[in-house]
Amino acid sequence: LLGRCTDSLKAAGIPYELLGGVQPNPRLSRVREGLALAKETGADFLLAVGGGSVIDTAKAIGYALANPEFDIWDLFMGKATAKACAPVGAVLTISAAGSETSNSCVITNEDGWLKKGINYECSRPRFAIMNPALTCTLPPYQTASGGVDIMMHTMERYFSNTEHTELLDRMSEGLLKTVMANTKKALAEPNDYDARAELMWAGSLSHNNLMGVGKVQDWATHKIEHELGGMFDVAHGAGLAAVWGSWARYVMHANLPRFTRFAVEVMGCEMNYANPEETALAGVAAFESFCRSVGMPSNLRELGLGDITEAQMHEMAVKCTQNDTLKIGGLVRLYAADIEKIYAAAK
Repeated sequence: LLGRCTDSLKAAGIPYELLGGVQPNPRLSRVREGLALAKETGADFLLAVGGGSVIDTAKAIGYALANPEFDIWDLFMGKATAKACAPVGAVLTISAAGSETSNSCVITNEDGWLKKGINYECSRPRFAIMNPALTCTLPPYQTASGGVDIMMHTMERYFSNTEHTELLDRMSEGLLKTVMANTKKALAEPNDYDARAELMWAGSLSHNNLMGVGKVQDWATHKIEHELGGMFDVAHGAGLAAVWGSWARYVMHANLPRFTRFAVEVMGCEMNYANPEETALAGVAAFESFCRSVGMPSNLRELGLGDITEAQMHEMAVKCTQNDTLKIGGLVRLYAADIEKIYAAAK
């Protein structure tokens, strides 16, 4: 694939330089390396050939190029504001992050293993080449992890206290059911083009914010997982799967009707009108069962972190809230102590 891209550039007479070695949970050091290369060569466009980690690395380099007056990490720490981003394009190779159409960028700083995200409209890619056939050779674990990531991008918007969002709710529910069905199809038959196409399109629609227009969104699960990714370098989708159920059980009483609707409309549970809490819990359990059915974890033990310590959970909770100076989440505002309890429940 990379050769096809470089051949096209050569044929068009477009000079280029290559930067490889991007890892999952993309590193700040690679961003700095890319910035130096871009400055040295006079690069004015960044073409990301890969998945979310590659695209986010390109976005971060683009921010650094367009905002030379401050250090790029200051942007991720909220100490600076981006006024622009060098243009980015994407050739997508995995259905997961949705970064190919989103304004999101997440980078991990190896100094302290801090994983932080930012959102600016100027970073949305100018184009994305999306060929589902390129995803057929993905390992099953990455296919499943990507499917959960897509679902979670929608669920962060679905679990909201904003009322009168019937159209968005129906769209979100359809997207979630589509992803569950086609993740299983793609795992059963990796070369199923139609399943891969459904997943790729769902990934973009899930994170281009169509499902969250006008809504107060949550994003607590993502922030909780970011600390897992920073400390233990776990696959993002798998980390989300491991903590979502514990988050849901911790906050569900703040908006029980939303969780019962998810249980019935998405997970196919029967509504217990005499005991709505039972229905909500059944929906959470059904989602965890789906995760396990596609090889994803439903808790930290299944993620391989059964020996996580209380000290590590406390450290992650403190980092997540910037030393307990801010609260996270839109459905329920969570302090460090709340997050620590969610980690403990997920163990």
